[in-house]
Amino acid sequence: MLAPSSQAGKDTNDLTPSIFERLRLELPVLLPELPDEKDACVGRLIEELAGRQGVFDVHVIPMSGDDPAKLCLHYDPDALSVSRIREIAEAAGARLTKRFGHLLLQTDGVRYATRARTVSMHLQRLPGVIEAVATVGGPVRVEFDRELTTEIVIRQSLADQGLVVAEPSSPDAKPVSGDDHGHGHENDHDHDHGGPFGENSELIFAIACGVLLAAGFTLSFLSGLPAWLPLAFYVFAYATGGYFPLREAIETLRAGRFEIDILMLVAAAGAAALDQWAEGALLLFLFSIGHALEHYAMGRARRAISALADLAPPTAEVRRDGTVREVPVSDLVVGETIIIRPNTRIPADGFVTWGASSVDQSAVTGESVPVDKQPVDDIARASLNPQAIRSDGIVFAGTINGYGALDVKVTRLAADSTLARLVRMVAEAETQKSPTQRFTDRFERIFVPVVLLGVGLLLLAWLVIDEPFAASFYRAMAVLVAASPCALAISTPSAVLSGIARAARGGVLVKGGGPLESLGRLSAIAFDKTGTLTEGKPRLTDVIPIAEGGEVELLTVAIAVEDLSDHPLAAAVVRDGRLRLATEVLTAKAKGMRSITGRGLAAQLEGDPVFVGKAALFNEIDGPRLPPDLQAQITALEQQGRTTMVVRRADRYLGVLGLMDTPRANAAEVITRLRTLGISRMIMLSGDNKQVADAVARQVGLDEARGDLMPDGKVELIKQLRSQQDVAMVGDGVNDAPAMAHASVGIAMGAAGSDVALETADVALMGDELSRLPFVIGLSRQASRTIKQNLWISLGMVAVLVPATLFGLQLGAAVVFHEGSTLLVVANALRLLAYREPGPSSP
Repeated sequence: MLAPSSQAGKDTNDLTPSIFERLRLELPVLLPELPDEKDACVGRLIEELAGRQGVFDVHVIPMSGDDPAKLCLHYDPDALSVSRIREIAEAAGARLTKRFGHLLLQTDGVRYATRARTVSMHLQRLPGVIEAVATVGGPVRVEFDRELTTEIVIRQSLADQGLVVAEPSSPDAKPVSGDDHGHGHENDHDHDHGGPFGENSELIFAIACGVLLAAGFTLSFLSGLPAWLPLAFYVFAYATGGYFPLREAIETLRAGRFEIDILMLVAAAGAAALDQWAEGALLLFLFSIGHALEHYAMGRARRAISALADLAPPTAEVRRDGTVREVPVSDLVVGETIIIRPNTRIPADGFVTWGASSVDQSAVTGESVPVDKQPVDDIARASLNPQAIRSDGIVFAGTINGYGALDVKVTRLAADSTLARLVRMVAEAETQKSPTQRFTDRFERIFVPVVLLGVGLLLLAWLVIDEPFAASFYRAMAVLVAASPCALAISTPSAVLSGIARAARGGVLVKGGGPLESLGRLSAIAFDKTGTLTEGKPRLTDVIPIAEGGEVELLTVAIAVEDLSDHPLAAAVVRDGRLRLATEVLTAKAKGMRSITGRGLAAQLEGDPVFVGKAALFNEIDGPRLPPDLQAQITALEQQGRTTMVVRRADRYLGVLGLMDTPRANAAEVITRLRTLGISRMIMLSGDNKQVADAVARQVGLDEARGDLMPDGKVELIKQLRSQQDVAMVGDGVNDAPAMAHASVGIAMGAAGSDVALETADVALMGDELSRLPFVIGLSRQASRTIKQNLWISLGMVAVLVPATLFGLQLGAAVVFHEGSTLLVVANALRLLAYREPGPSSP
């Protein structure tokens, strides 16, 4: 939490005093269960606090860098003390945390899209449920009011709908007990496995329907057999083909919805009423086989994701009390040392303390070749700040060790490993519907009742035209089949899930259908410079002293201050500066370091204030301005593409340091590949001076570069670009978080090693490889094309079949074309799982 600050000024609101104070409180402290700063509970907290007497404004300051999102309160210090306003905010946060719960439950039993919508509606009708979203094959996201309902009630509702819920989401939650609710294990068996024949029950029933249909159809052509025998086979075909659709239709009607299952059953019943048993059985066979294959397709895509969770081994060899013993991974404690033998999977996230090897990280980061690993330089320092460890010292759970043995110090519990968080976030992403999916859902809600109304009118055609009722009834049933949007219901979800699964397998986390579709529409990308287009490992190239102490004093002071920072530029000054002072003994220790955002650092050294930063910093702080000779040196260095850092101790300027960050080896190739994919505008944003930005831009092949940008300047530029076209922001996910939040899509590099990047970005490139960017954009473009193709196929088939059935197309033919289109869109979506980027090898 931050101390309050005073502010003087006038306000257009007469009720606001000219002197007020601000208090900033960390949102994760106020709302510990908060999924993100956009959650509805943040709005509730702001609404409650803004109504307090003495509070004039409450707003959210987005997460930036390592700083979490904060709640900023403007209040009257004459009416409320700082301790009282903090107490009020913490009490309000505690009340909201106690009242509102958030669940992400993994379930088994949601086999297709219509079932997911029915489950969502059942949950939304529970008293106290604020929002509920179920997805095909698994994740169910629920926000609820604990004063009106409980997690147990929600779990019981899911169980009553035939769904099996995985273990509780928290240690305090208890699973629904069969004894308590009359839903014991024996009754759960069908739910656990999808039916009497396990998870393939629906497919077995569909095949049985087809066999019985074929048998009945064959027998109908044989003479000498009783007429009831083929009919009996058709009736059994109806029973097997209609069993699962009937179950879903009953659940749908209970939820007060009309879904596709109902249309199909009505059409099949109508065919039976007209003594067209073969056509009705064919309809049920193709409809049920289509549902079974839809379930298979969605399951295959989800298994590609869930397979990630199985990569981490269940046990680990840990060194305890001087001996090595094998323990479950869940028993590992942060700080323990585990033994990694050659050619085995690594059980936990950590850093190398002994040994050298190469590690296959493709499962987590998507990197195509093994990465060399070596021990960290300072174990104690690495333990205090694991985020600052070099990538060659970090290992991830689920990756495969190579030729050498390693000792690894654990930095995360098993449940918090990068792999576990990746799987968890993909599950959350599955609950986020894409814009196209939301459109098709709205379309179906209107279209299905309109179809039923139209079919009802067609049933009355015999009153207007000269034909028997049977002919009108038959035509109405054919139109009912033709107009049912089965293919439309599965066209988008199957493509989105396949795209997310393929991206995850390639080391890219795409957080839902929305970002996936947005990537497919991109025409512009803004890149951060440092660590994105460049290596992010600058070198100290120039040391120019102007004080009597010379290079030794300049470097000694700079190293003392920069050693307190974890910024890449600071690390370069410390590393390369120590090499230059190899024969000198460094005893100076700075303290009280504070960051001046976008400008530099300030600290205390032996009682003297020290400032290290850009030239602009010294025009904004108290003290003497830059000497002309130093300004000339700075200008000369910047014209050579150097990043400059001026050092001042008390009122004495010691000199200037020049650093240079080299572009990534494949940056120019990536830019070329992006242009080939249709990205017409690419711009580089940098906090460095304009000359440095232009020099790097020329080397990588960019036409535009903007330098001297503060974080808020990057945000404003992204807003301008977004007003003109869809734009992505690519950065490290830390200091670029505000700009990412305002872009159409925020893309974070190297997210496997960054908590902030994983949480803030819409798309996270798990490995620190720029080459993943063309892969995921190409994949998203293919996914967008697939979604459009599926929409054209599904809606086009309806547009063709409806008039065709009106003018005489037989029910059987309508069934074949209608269900064939469903199978076609599913097969088309599954092609995304095999996507490979043209040209370079795809991950």
